[in-house]
Amino acid sequence: MFRQKNNPVPTQGELMQASTRRITLCGLMLTAIAGMTGCTTADNGSAKASQAATAALAANSPFAQVSSLPYNMPPFDRIKDSDYKPAFEAGMAQQRQEARAIATNSAAPSFDNTIVAMERSGQMLSRVSEVFFNLVSANTSPELDQTQQEMAPKLADHKDAIFLDPQLFARVEQLYQQRSSLGLDPESLRLLERYRTEFVRAGARLSAADKDQLRKLNQQISSLTTQFQQTLLKANNDGAVIVDRQADLDGLTPEQISAAAQAASSRKLDGKWLIALQNTTDQPLLAQLKNRQLRERLYTASITRANGGSDDNVAGVAQIVKLRAQRAALLGYPSHAAYELEDETAGTPDAVNRMLAQLAPPAAANARKEAAAIQQVIDRQAKASHAKPFKLQPWDWAFYSEQVRKSRYNFDESQIKPYFELNNVLQNGVFYAAQQLYGISFKERTDLPVYQKDVRVFEVFDQDGSPLALFLFDPFARDNKQGGAWMNSYVPQSRLFGTKPVVSNNINIVKPPAGKPVLLTFDEVNTMFHEFGHALHGMFSSVQYPMFSGASVPPDFVEYPSQFNEMWSHNPQVLAHYAKHYKTGKPMPRALVNKVLAARKFNAGFETSEYLAAAMLDQAWHQLPAGQTPAAKDVMAFEAKTLQAASSGDGYVVPPRYHTQYFQHIFANGYAAGYYAYIWSDVLAKDTEHWMDTHGGLKRANGDLLRAKVLSRGFSADPSAQFKDFYGRGPEVEPLLEARGLTGVTK
Repeated sequence: MFRQKNNPVPTQGELMQASTRRITLCGLMLTAIAGMTGCTTADNGSAKASQAATAALAANSPFAQVSSLPYNMPPFDRIKDSDYKPAFEAGMAQQRQEARAIATNSAAPSFDNTIVAMERSGQMLSRVSEVFFNLVSANTSPELDQTQQEMAPKLADHKDAIFLDPQLFARVEQLYQQRSSLGLDPESLRLLERYRTEFVRAGARLSAADKDQLRKLNQQISSLTTQFQQTLLKANNDGAVIVDRQADLDGLTPEQISAAAQAASSRKLDGKWLIALQNTTDQPLLAQLKNRQLRERLYTASITRANGGSDDNVAGVAQIVKLRAQRAALLGYPSHAAYELEDETAGTPDAVNRMLAQLAPPAAANARKEAAAIQQVIDRQAKASHAKPFKLQPWDWAFYSEQVRKSRYNFDESQIKPYFELNNVLQNGVFYAAQQLYGISFKERTDLPVYQKDVRVFEVFDQDGSPLALFLFDPFARDNKQGGAWMNSYVPQSRLFGTKPVVSNNINIVKPPAGKPVLLTFDEVNTMFHEFGHALHGMFSSVQYPMFSGASVPPDFVEYPSQFNEMWSHNPQVLAHYAKHYKTGKPMPRALVNKVLAARKFNAGFETSEYLAAAMLDQAWHQLPAGQTPAAKDVMAFEAKTLQAASSGDGYVVPPRYHTQYFQHIFANGYAAGYYAYIWSDVLAKDTEHWMDTHGGLKRANGDLLRAKVLSRGFSADPSAQFKDFYGRGPEVEPLLEARGLTGVTK
């Protein structure tokens, strides 16, 4: 997942399209504006105001100036929790002054003194935002949580102060109306058009009274989504399952049992074992635990977290959905989904509904077949042991599915995990595939400061040996880290500022006790390749303007490079290079490799169905019009009704990947009405995988073309046009249907 819209600040590079977004405004530095066409005394006044705001920070603030570290990497060793709030306040003051300088500039609007000026400002606010909102997800603390709560409504108000400024919008609108006569290059023209679009979508054409109402809604929504995120982290921690007897952990490896004991000890629960919750409905250890009662406890803890009690998110969801629908109506849209999808590749809720409805029936049919095979195993084992048979339940699926896999393909996860050691997968798998395809190379840097001891830093070099980027890798789960996996940017690439990318991948792998190897499931291996696809999108960025940098595209395109990059996890050449036994170094036997590859479609009905159920739930929440959203007491009933309808009334075979109260993607991370993006993007990814296979696979010419046509372009061109430019035509659904075992479905 690419972390999106978790930052309410208008930030550089991915304005209202992705996580750290900045509207950059004129007059940041005298040296930057000295040669700008149309800058007048107003610009100089803005520069002085900018300098004053910077001086207002303590001399030793790590955010007052651009970092002097390589690639402007944040100086994590100098940053204290107490540094963020004053930097936010000074950064907002600076940016507002810069915005007013543009709005009141006595010179006629020009592309340079208005649009480029907006790209140039907000540097201090961007520096603090890019660090803060990344760390509040990856390595939070009570003080950071408190700062986030305080800043959320202020930052929302700050964004509105810029986008709802009528003088500033008037300058943008004037240039937009003159755009055909300005002689702009394609990227500059797109920048002007995007600014105008963002202003309009932010409410710039509303009446003064409606703008006031919009400001209130934005502040409330910002506060509520922040609260959702923080409550969920607490619910995940509080919902951990405590086990009193080691015998109940039968089925886990000694390393996993030791890790559970260590996790319990870290919470002063010596003599017990702790199973932490991952941020999905299905929990990884359900596939191994033999104790059915413990499986049920773990599953129940998963689906009931954040529903009632001190960690309740249900009431907050009701408010978020209500306020989003009201905001959409105020902006002239029938629903929040209609508002969001207008600016994404899909275009409309109807287009998304059609796609989901097309895929759900065959996925459910496959899942029912999988369930029938599992039930046969349950019944056969019950008969053999003279026990009473039971009906398959959600907490049984992973455990017995693994047995079906073993019997069908003659292997299980325990046989392959010794071949997937974390560092080997990273360096000889993830990095190796990128080296072969794009010609880039990696060197670990231990001389640069990190925010947590397990974080690793790699310098990335281009095919000609020149410096390209820094890559931060944060692999392990922690109590103060959000669940899931994601990519973030600390420094976005931009030729305007001469910056190179600093990006990170965050994963939540359970860390084993000291001295023990980190052995991965194949799903975790796939996640590493997926997230690195996002990282490549950020690192290969080659654009002029920060707004277009890296993975700043809509959600239903941003997942395309990441899902495509998954193909290399199971590519025979790449797999042979990294699938080596952690003790002996011997490669995975060819027979076992063939079994792993043959099993790729196994359980696809379950996996597709759980995803589609969540995507439909997202659409159901956000296609509600204002005045028709449920009260808090009716939230879970609405969810149940939605899931029942999504399964054509015959009961959903598998639960959704996320239930409402822990659906962080849509209530905290910017995928509201956009969770469908994964399968929409996967159409493009599977087309690209098919193209690669038919054009020679893992070779430089293929990588260079994809990089030139897609990965380097960010949002500087229409995403659909980027794909067609690479693929030669529009997307085709057949490769996706084949990959998911859904052949026979028509477009």
